[in-house]
Amino acid sequence: MSPPERLDAFLPQARIAYFSMEIGLANDIPTYSGGLGVLAGDTLRTAADLDLPMVGVTLVARAGYFRQEIDAQGRQIEHADAWEPGQHASRLNAAVALTLEGRQVWVGGWLYVVKSRRNGRIPVLLLDTDMPVNHPLDREITHHLYGGDEVYRIKQELVLGVGGVAMLQALGFNLIGYHMNEGHSAFLTLALLRRFAYAAEDLRPGEIPYDIPRVRDLCTFTTHTPVEAGHDQFDYGLVTRITGELPELDTLKRLAGADRLNMTRLALNLSEYVNGVAKRHAETSRRMFPGYAVHAVTNGVHSSTWTSLHLGALYDHYVPGWCHEPELLSRADRIPDDQLWAAHVHAKQDLVARVGQVTGVHLDAAKPILGFARRMTAYKRPDLLFNDLGRLKAIARHYPFQVVLAGKAHPRDEGGKLLIQALHGHIQSLAEDIPMAFLPDYDMDTSLAMVSGSDVWLNTPLRPLEASGTSGMKAAFNGVPQLSVLDGWWVEGCIEGVTGWAIGDDNLGANGSDAASLYDKLERVVLPLWYDNHAGWVQVMKGAISKNAAYFNSHRMMRRYAAEAYLR
Repeated sequence: MSPPERLDAFLPQARIAYFSMEIGLANDIPTYSGGLGVLAGDTLRTAADLDLPMVGVTLVARAGYFRQEIDAQGRQIEHADAWEPGQHASRLNAAVALTLEGRQVWVGGWLYVVKSRRNGRIPVLLLDTDMPVNHPLDREITHHLYGGDEVYRIKQELVLGVGGVAMLQALGFNLIGYHMNEGHSAFLTLALLRRFAYAAEDLRPGEIPYDIPRVRDLCTFTTHTPVEAGHDQFDYGLVTRITGELPELDTLKRLAGADRLNMTRLALNLSEYVNGVAKRHAETSRRMFPGYAVHAVTNGVHSSTWTSLHLGALYDHYVPGWCHEPELLSRADRIPDDQLWAAHVHAKQDLVARVGQVTGVHLDAAKPILGFARRMTAYKRPDLLFNDLGRLKAIARHYPFQVVLAGKAHPRDEGGKLLIQALHGHIQSLAEDIPMAFLPDYDMDTSLAMVSGSDVWLNTPLRPLEASGTSGMKAAFNGVPQLSVLDGWWVEGCIEGVTGWAIGDDNLGANGSDAASLYDKLERVVLPLWYDNHAGWVQVMKGAISKNAAYFNSHRMMRRYAAEAYLR
């Protein structure tokens, strides 16, 4: 085991503190649940590549999100996904205290270091309340990612925001800004308000006793949720019962909403720079929160993390430097067609082998595979492909294809669980017509296998509820074109027949006709091209790489954050 990392090496340089409830640090560290956490991990991996001075702050999530089991009836069963921080990180030599429900809660933590191929290093603090000094209930606050009830959630967000600011100060970090990845960490703004409070004798009657402009100037906020119901909101009575350390109620209501404490509004009001994660999402956010300037920084994915070894070796030879400058992949047309196809076939064979080993389903690498993997919830519409089973079987008789599915439903999302069960029903009922498999316990490794081994990446959200969606970007790095509803990043990335294909049109009210459009596009465009025009198919693969991977990458994203948010 390598010697523990020393925190001292990270303290002299001024840094941006990046707060996220979840961060996908590595496949076997279950501090992530899905796209938000993987994006956070890609953000810090890219900061390490570019030597951007940052420090990550998150919760240790000792019990993880959950490990998914699928029973014989296709029902999701959740198991704790525990891990031991000491095997991956070194313990911090500091602890800070919060008062929650009248008890003193001590917050310790762990140091994990994200390392790049170029020797860049970014520290990440994993906050941990599992300390002997704490009450047994308080020791569990940082155990379960998105677990427990509303009270548990408030406590987690207070530990993340207020505890995170205090821990950074206690450790001696020199901070020039705070970046909130979604509203979970917005309590950090209140900790900063207390730090920059005016003396009572300097105030005029009725004046807010905090230096709000100074706090705003320090804060950046990235919102990811395009529906009002998806933003954390808490009853003021409940919040004040749990903690007495917040600003007085009148000030809090001015900043976070008159009726309930809305974490998104709190972040919006106390951040100088606010952005959505795609152009369409920024437009939606401006409609949801009129009066706020919401910029658009479209998400990207980390190049080397999300490219299969087979494609990566090819890029190393024909596009040297692509890992650090993914825009160089605009030159992917110089890659010989046969070599690009051969690299894809290797990745596809890896996926076929994984499916066989995990599920017992034997796929044929000589036939096209449609891939679909994301959080299983109603607005993602994982069942859209199965809207008309007769039509689907008719297409498969003429152009045989296969389907690989994956995804978790939140433990409290009963509708999402029913969707998983319905998908397994379709897998069984269509087994004679369309070979299909569901890979359980979707994680980063499974994701890479699917985005590189599929032939077509499918995405079917209800418009305009897909804030960004990054799985299709990962597919693009592997030369896998996307077939998707025009929402999120795909509004910007779709060049019909060049980078992939659209389901339906750009009309926000067109959701009802998407199933018919999906079948038409599969039957008349996508599958005929795959079967009848191999050279044409490889050109679309190159289009996905040169037009989409070259742009929708986290290096471009982070350079924009640095120029527009951090250095403003």
